[in-house]
Amino acid sequence: MEWIVILAIVAFFAWRMMPPKGVKTITTSDLKAMLKDQKKQFIDVRTPAEYKGNHIREFKNYPLGGLKSNLGALDKTKETVVICQSGMRSMQAAKILRKAGFSNVMNVKGGMLDWR
Repeated sequence: MEWIVILAIVAFFAWRMMPPKGVKTITTSDLKAMLKDQKKQFIDVRTPAEYKGNHIREFKNYPLGGLKSNLGALDKTKETVVICQSGMRSMQAAKILRKAGFSNVMNVKGGMLDWR
């Protein structure tokens, strides 16, 4: 009986870690190759303090907590690249963007921790 509970917990966390449908996961190496692309919009969902401490110049700061209220400032038709510190918050942001009608969303795996 215990193994069923453990299996359910593991399955739940594995399901939560999977990218949402329609969200592509990219590496920081992939990101480096696309930073000059004017057709993409780059969003950093970390806190303003984290962003101020270290950020990639092409990224604009839209903290995760206020992302829904800032959706009007973003272009739904552009490819959207989302980053955070580790990739977890940006995955949450990617889900929010997909639900809001953004068709092409990419999450940076490993976030700023892998960028360094």
